[in-house]
Amino acid sequence: MRQTLTALLVRDYDEAIGFYVGKAGFTLVEDADQGGGKRWVVVRPSGGGAGLLLAKAVSEAQTQRIGDQTGGRVFLFLETDDFTADHARMTGAGVRFLEAPRHEPYGVVAVFEDLYGNRWDLIEPKS
Repeated sequence: MRQTLTALLVRDYDEAIGFYVGKAGFTLVEDADQGGGKRWVVVRPSGGGAGLLLAKAVSEAQTQRIGDQTGGRVFLFLETDDFTADHARMTGAGVRFLEAPRHEPYGVVAVFEDLYGNRWDLIEPKS
């Protein structure tokens, strides 16, 4: 078995695609109309790995959880082979980092937020 997708609540499909593809450097894998305003939208990091299913919130309970699916903790981890280049590209594209890059025993890391406030680690593991 392997994990292939993680559902991420979003307010709007197109604004989420704009962030993940346009700013974070993901690839749009699929965007299929399912009728009734529902779409199957999958984005994946350009280097591969598990994708995100961008799931538009349809209830008040879901809407309240947009941007805070994990109670303020880092939710997802984006691994890179070149932290410096990816950090600079993402910062230049307008991605908001919450801290300066830091060197930890396991690698270089910095926390960033997506357009809704979900927290991510951008990390280059120690080789």
